Amino acid sequence: MTKVLIVGASGAMARLVTEKLLEETNYELILYLRKADRLDYRTNNRVQLVEGDALATDQLAEAMAPADLVYSNLGGINLAEQINSVIKAMQQTGKQRLIYISSLGAHHEVPGKYGEWNEQAIHDYLPGFRAAAELVATSGLNYTEVRPAWLTNNDEVDYETTQVNQPFKGTEVSRKSVADFVFHVLTQPETHQNESVGLNKPNTDGDKPSWM
Repeated sequence: MTKVLIVGASGAMARLVTEKLLEETNYELILYLRKADRLDYRTNNRVQLVEGDALATDQLAEAMAPADLVYSNLGGINLAEQINSVIKAMQQTGKQRLIYISSLGAHHEVPGKYGEWNEQAIHDYLPGFRAAAELVATSGLNYTEVRPAWLTNNDEVDYETTQVNQPFKGTEVSRKSVADFVFHVLTQPETHQNESVGLNKPNTDGDKPSWM
């Protein structure tokens, strides 16, 4: 039975991934989050809720020990510090496969006026995304970095992908689309190995997202 550890499990995207895995697979899930009462899975025998801080490496490693795959939904200005803790926990427990959420712009890959706008809009967060990407790329882990465009709550699965050596396309993508991509990597972990994948909704090119 495949077991997945989801770190930052209370996030909106993580919740979508969790529901999709429970509905469409027989996977068992370890949901790691700061406040376990944010999720109501206590009666589901395929779900283990673990309350803890991503920066508490030893505690994270203990939760991670039974897992086959690790999915990080972490974010924030201190993302690099959190990801470093995830890497250390994986090294402690001998885990190899990591899927994690990053951001467009993490590799200076967003071209033109949109790239300039994005740099300004998430200026405080980009150093953390970039440092996290470097930490993962040099960790020796088998990783998939997921770089979504600006996120919407649209009820749709509609996306295309770009590689890190290609200019980023589009300005937006739905959380449901990102969750779909993550689901496919978790259920087919032999795909997108050691890749950094950009996700966007087709035909949404522009100088900034449509609602800005």
